[in-house]
Amino acid sequence: MQKKWFKGMAAVMAAAALAGAFAGCGGDKKAAQSGAAGQTVKFGFVTAYTGPGAAYGQAMKEGVDLAVEEINKDPKTKMKIDLVTYDTKLNKAEAINAVKKCIEQDKVLAIEGPMTSGEMFAAGPVAQQSKVVAFGTGTTAPGITDLGDYIFRNAIPGKLAIPVTVQKAYDKLGFKTVAVMYSNNNDQMVGENKIYQDVFKQLGVNVVDTETFADKDTDFSAQLTKIQAANPDVIAIAGLYQEGALIVKKAREMGMTQPIIGNNGFNSPAYIQQAGDAANGTLVATPWNPERKSDKAQAFRKAYVAKYGHEPDQFAAQAYDAMYVMHQAAEQSGTTTDRKKFRDTLAKIKDFEGATGKFQFDEHRDPKMDLDVLQVKDGKWVPFA
Repeated sequence: MQKKWFKGMAAVMAAAALAGAFAGCGGDKKAAQSGAAGQTVKFGFVTAYTGPGAAYGQAMKEGVDLAVEEINKDPKTKMKIDLVTYDTKLNKAEAINAVKKCIEQDKVLAIEGPMTSGEMFAAGPVAQQSKVVAFGTGTTAPGITDLGDYIFRNAIPGKLAIPVTVQKAYDKLGFKTVAVMYSNNNDQMVGENKIYQDVFKQLGVNVVDTETFADKDTDFSAQLTKIQAANPDVIAIAGLYQEGALIVKKAREMGMTQPIIGNNGFNSPAYIQQAGDAANGTLVATPWNPERKSDKAQAFRKAYVAKYGHEPDQFAAQAYDAMYVMHQAAEQSGTTTDRKKFRDTLAKIKDFEGATGKFQFDEHRDPKMDLDVLQVKDGKWVPFA
């Protein structure tokens, strides 16, 4: 009997040792006992900090890295963050592969990213099928959260941002005609063109011309020649900062002085850097206002400048806040492994205040928050007053 007992105990100990070894795979070494003090939660971060969208992705990376550093140094932190970062280079196939690696190889609890709407439309279904949260910070296109109940965003959808910008511009400038330009090979911009068209129609503004271009185009002379002939009061553009900067530079070279209404893609210092003086007069709606007097906003701005030597933009601030929101959901859920419990807790986050202000999700997992309209003046984004 005693011999059998020893053999049974040996088998149990071997099984326990084997289970312990597997629990340590993928870097998730402390995930076996969820929610205990001093645990580590593993998050994925999927962005594009090289390639065509590098200015957006690098800003997001800086914001996320700062958030993780602060959280892990905070003595009040119950769960430290183990972050796994992937660079998609703004490539949909890379985004799909990165999301799969996060889920299958790294065993993350949740993912911040992918960065753009096109990447989320490609890779979001992978996260949804696996029931892993994908939290977008640059995914503004219509239909993003329709991908499923594990898809979240604090990116301001065009359906919220564009009407705010257009209404404020309309109230202050009193324009009656507009020309619209948009990228027709970019999912986000195709959707945002429709939003522009609908808002202008509602306001009774006459759209005198609509022109298309493609991401990575460099010559916009033909489109702008048609717009110049139509002579609109303002020009509205749905595009990324690279094309946006080239469009406004060419427009100014041609003698066109109309105000520019931009979309979320313009919310980067890179737009101003590349457009130069031509950027002056551009309007955008954004949750990030560098002049906001809140303690959270100014603490973030001070820490960011101290760490990186330059001012943060909207994408840095939103990515920073997103990581804090995810971390809060992990601590409140008390788990480092239960993805459904984390998802349900994240959806109920309320009264969060970050660098971009007060935040919570609506019933569609879209952000509920206030926006400011900023204008480029003397090379800087300032409140449009």
